[in-house]
Amino acid sequence: MNKLSPFAAGALLLLLGNLSASFSDVAVKLLEGGISAFQYMFIRQLLSVLLLFPLWFRLTPRQQAVGSYGITLVRSHLVLAGSGFVMVALTWLPLATANALFYAAPLLMLPLSAWLLKEKPERQKVLATLTGFGGVLVVLRPDQFHWAALAALGCAFTLALYNVLVRKLPEQQPVVSTLFWTGVFSLPLAGVLATLFWQPITTEELMLIAASALFTLGYHGCAVAAYRRATTCQLGLIEYSGLIFVTILGIVGFDERPDLLTTMGIVLIVLPMLPLPKSRRSKPLCDDAAQ
Repeated sequence: MNKLSPFAAGALLLLLGNLSASFSDVAVKLLEGGISAFQYMFIRQLLSVLLLFPLWFRLTPRQQAVGSYGITLVRSHLVLAGSGFVMVALTWLPLATANALFYAAPLLMLPLSAWLLKEKPERQKVLATLTGFGGVLVVLRPDQFHWAALAALGCAFTLALYNVLVRKLPEQQPVVSTLFWTGVFSLPLAGVLATLFWQPITTEELMLIAASALFTLGYHGCAVAAYRRATTCQLGLIEYSGLIFVTILGIVGFDERPDLLTTMGIVLIVLPMLPLPKSRRSKPLCDDAAQ
């Protein structure tokens, strides 16, 4: 990979990361709702912490520090809620439909950033966000609305807020430390809820949860490595390769073929992220900070 240009290396890593995330969704869908969402949340977070611990342990004491207790606590429970929403959405919705709604998260980040970070969005960003929300409405299909779509939108909201709040964490904190403490802080509540709603669990279900946790960490690792090689503006559109992967996996593995309206909605959601020609804009529509 050293022979590749920074953009090519970053693009390849991000493609691999999105493929990994898609396999995580497949693992969750294969659970078929056989266990409670609270069990899934707890076991997944526990396995993530155990997988991250060796990497966290190798950091210096300063790098191992929590950084911000309050923000980390909030973000940990956003992850917890988001993982529960993911399981509900993927159990009842086709892979492509659920993921199209998950990808509303970047659109939600605009109003959340304006509210929490006091950022003033550019007019182009506002118009692009409105276009994306139009796509969400098309995917939701009010005349054929399924209650699980609310879980998918809940996941998008928690993910958007999770990403916005990262700006309030210490800049020098390593990603491994951030992910490790996020998992640790989520375990107490997740453990209590899992105990209250515990159901018998098979070895196969446990392996699927482990696969989901591992593939999710694979995405995070690839994404961090990718954005350290190229800017967000360069790689932003590649993030949406995940929609292609889950659509293919849905067709091959679950015979889920998105109809025309769903496809149109996905296009409208992705469209706001397309880079505009430089001659048509004076400022970039995305940040150049790799995070």
